[in-house]
Amino acid sequence: MKKFVVERNLPGAGNLSPEELQVIARNSCTILNQIGRPYHWIQSFVTEDKIYCIHIAENEELVREHARRCKFPVHTIAEVKAVIDPLTSNPL
Repeated sequence: MKKFVVERNLPGAGNLSPEELQVIARNSCTILNQIGRPYHWIQSFVTEDKIYCIHIAENEELVREHARRCKFPVHTIAEVKAVIDPLTSNPL
């Protein structure tokens, strides 16, 4: 399984109501359950005009299939190659 960051351009995303975000999340979960293959939506970060989503899936094509079925825009998908944080600065 691979981890992906999905960038979705969505003007006004930061103004979506909690109810609208709930509908989006419910739709995503419904489609995830229908895909029938290992796939995990971890979380999404909503900014003013974009949504950045973290997904774990077998490949990019499966991430695109999820977006297509959900009717979500996809502008970029990048595979995460490494994760660093403040602990990464500690000596090996």
